[in-house]
Amino acid sequence: MKKNLLAMALGLTMILPASAQSWNKWDTRSTIDGVLGIANAAIQSAERKKEMEIQARQKVEFEQSFKDAITEAKDFEANENWEEALEKYEEAAKLNCKYGYTDQRTLSKKITSLYVKGGREDDGPSILNNAKTILPDYSAYRYTRENPIYVNKKNSTNTKIVRVACSSSETRIEMEQQAASANATAYIKGATYIKGNKGGKLGLVSVENITVAPAKTFIPWPYQKLRFTLIFPALPEEAKEFDLIEPSTTWQFKDIKCR
Repeated sequence: MKKNLLAMALGLTMILPASAQSWNKWDTRSTIDGVLGIANAAIQSAERKKEMEIQARQKVEFEQSFKDAITEAKDFEANENWEEALEKYEEAAKLNCKYGYTDQRTLSKKITSLYVKGGREDDGPSILNNAKTILPDYSAYRYTRENPIYVNKKNSTNTKIVRVACSSSETRIEMEQQAASANATAYIKGATYIKGNKGGKLGLVSVENITVAPAKTFIPWPYQKLRFTLIFPALPEEAKEFDLIEPSTTWQFKDIKCR
């Protein structure tokens, strides 16, 4: 097919100049580029069609494996074999992410619910220990604000701020990121800072339940949520709002109301 389209391009460059005396090298080059553009588009379209056909055949081929994994997972769950059930649900989720047999949100929710029962709640910085980012007592903070109002001036993200807690010693920002794909990555740049409405950058001091770049934290399945905390120095006592900036990214949270 590619050879035929290239031959067409060459044929046009030989025929078209004879039909117009004003034809020049620019016209020839333009015609070749146009025909080659059509050729490349046709080739890409054919390749996409072939990939879709392969995907469709594989979906049929692995559908029974998916159904078997779900059936076994439910059997293990019914018998309270949590770890085995979790492994089978994850086996099904891997196939589902690739071929789309069922609602992935529901499947991911099931997997998340089995982490603790399967004995995997302490697997390191990940979705498995989200609860550790929530303090049992916020009484030591001057003020806290859940789901604060803010402006995201860049097309950010599946990440949101869920709580701001300010004390005389630190500013604590609790955030939540929802995965869009399997093995989604999360991290924070060490150069991230906050800036009060009266100016003055305050650099990142520490993090909870997320890694600092270049290390990465992985969120296993789509729609699972990673909760993490960024800790900065204290804002001035009179501060009412501030910005959270991660340089060179879409993390540009502006005018965060802290009280």
